[in-house]
Amino acid sequence: MRATSEASMTAAADRFSPVITAAGNDAGRLGEEIFAVVDALDASPSLRRALTDPTRAPQDKATLAERALGTSVSPEVVALVAGTARERWSSDRDLADALEEIGTDAYLSAAEASGTLLDVEDELFRLGRTLAEQRELRVALSSQDLPAANRTGIAAALLHLAAPVTQALVARTVGALRRRSVTGRLSSIGDLAAARRRRLVATVLAARPLTEVQRTRLAGILSRVYGQPVHLNVGVDPSVVGGLRIQVGSEVLDATILSKLEEARRRIAG
Repeated sequence: MRATSEASMTAAADRFSPVITAAGNDAGRLGEEIFAVVDALDASPSLRRALTDPTRAPQDKATLAERALGTSVSPEVVALVAGTARERWSSDRDLADALEEIGTDAYLSAAEASGTLLDVEDELFRLGRTLAEQRELRVALSSQDLPAANRTGIAAALLHLAAPVTQALVARTVGALRRRSVTGRLSSIGDLAAARRRRLVATVLAARPLTEVQRTRLAGILSRVYGQPVHLNVGVDPSVVGGLRIQVGSEVLDATILSKLEEARRRIAG
């Protein structure tokens, strides 16, 4: 999103955050309703344009949103959509994208309330690794030529033992296909989960499985280097040069770089 839309999305998310938190385990229902609104906006370009028209008064757009939704969703979601319609958007699609993120956060809030947020994060990471390694499966889940019911059926079979929020978010991702890259979307949802837990995510590829002691030590080093808790998502790839590849955000580290950073940190600390 461009700067205007990013500011509008932040404002909308901040306003709705207390509602999501107060909903507790029921926040997933709010997420489901928000996703239904997103689907309606995706299907109606004229409504999207009307709700994001910069020449219309903010209150007029809010009133239109309230009339369009009526009683089809809860009052909280009606208020959310009306509030987002009052904001300024760089593109008519940005409104739906912002609501998609808020709906996703609502589901993650439900996972947090039920104590399964870390499970969701780990399951999304493992599924992402599976898709990265299995091209046919990745193509099938991303194919618009395959009916949505078929794509969600494949995902359900893969995740039948996963947390309910994981199943719901993956079904949403492969069913709606709002992003061209399923793996990219799963990764971004994992980042949102980590942000909700106020931790950085380090994606680690190791030539061989790490022991629990190695995981703990690596997490400790990264936490000291970055100055905040770091959660590890660890995958195994025998082809990794040097035995270890670490990515934190857009920054890629290897074991040599990491050891130098740790040494520099010790020297600075005296």
